[in-house]
Formats: sequence, structure tokens, C-alpha cells
Amino acid sequence: MKGITDRQKEVLNYISEFTEENSYPPTVREISDHFGISLRAIQDHIIALQKKGYLSQCQKRSRSIKVLSDIREKEPKLFVGKVPLLGSVAAGKPLLSEENLDGYVNLTEPFVRPGKDYFALRVRGQSMINAGILDGDLAIIEQASVALDGQIIVAVVDEAITLKRYYKESERIRLQPENPAFQPIYCTDVRIVGILSNIVRTY
Repeated sequence: MKGITDRQKEVLNYISEFTEENSYPPTVREISDHFGISLRAIQDHIIALQKKGYLSQCQKRSRSIKVLSDIREKEPKLFVGKVPLLGSVAAGKPLLSEENLDGYVNLTEPFVRPGKDYFALRVRGQSMINAGILDGDLAIIEQASVALDGQIIVAVVDEAITLKRYYKESERIRLQPENPAFQPIYCTDVRIVGILSNIVRTY
């Protein structure tokens, strides 16, 4: 395709935007009114854009201008994830069951990424304050069943949900709080349900 002038680019972009917003193309008069120039001048631009392969138009029909090549620079669309927000998790109920669902939060990258599953938990208490996790924060958890030493995880221990740092010792698991006022949890039977991905905080 041949290059186009700045004015032709403006006309082409206007036709693209108008068509996108209204689901039909503008008339020559509407384009003329928008730019404040004569119908003849607009028609000349349209003919030039047709010759260069950017537009097509049927002279016998109204609103027949069709964009063949949209040259607008479009912002890349961010991935938006619909993350289930869990409320008070009842003993004996699966973590992501309907009984625990407290709505959804929509999050974009980098909080969530395509191809991964997440859930959100409202942080309660002060046990992780030295890791920068405060009471009332929204913890975004990537679903996982295994973890590496030192990762902050959500685990189910004795039917209770806890957010702690994970360490695997020789014969037991240590779930370490990030607050010296709290004692570690030692256990041999722990079910990892997710790894901390992000913290969302509102003021």
C-alpha cells in the first residue's frame, strides 16, 4: 500500500473510529462537518484512500464507506482475570465451594496472568506484618498444591485456613509467621492450596 498524507490519515482514522462507535460508517457530509472542509475535498481524500487500498466505497449507496486497513495504533489490551473472593471458610467445606464465595474481584496484569488460576482472601490478624501483609489486605493467591521453601502459602491445617511462610524440615512442616509475637505452626499433615502472588491494599 502507498503512503498517505497526514490529512488522509486523519480522515481514515475518523472513519475507523466512527464505524467502531456506531456500527455503521459516516456519510461524506458527516466527515466534511467533522473536519470543517468542503464535501469535494473530503471526496478527493476518500478517492485517494481508495486508490491506495485503505477504503472501498459504493457510489450508489449511502453509508457504504468501508475501511480495508485500520492504521490506528491500538493499545494492547490487558488481560483481566475474574478472581473469586472467599469469605469465611467453613470447616469441612472445600476452599473454593459456593458456600465460601463472597463475590469476585477483577484484576489485571501483573496481579494475575493468563493461564493461571487464582483466588483472593481477606487477611485477618497481624501474624504476617513483617512481610508487609496487614490486617484487611486482599491476598491474591495462585492455586497450587506444592511450594518451595520460603514461599508464602495458603494451607489447610486441621480444617483451618492459614497464610504463612512454608518450610519443609526433616520430619515435619513449619509454617512460619512473620511476627515474633506469634509461634510457628508445626505439622506433618498440611494441604497446600495456593501460593501468595500479590497483595492488594486500599486506603
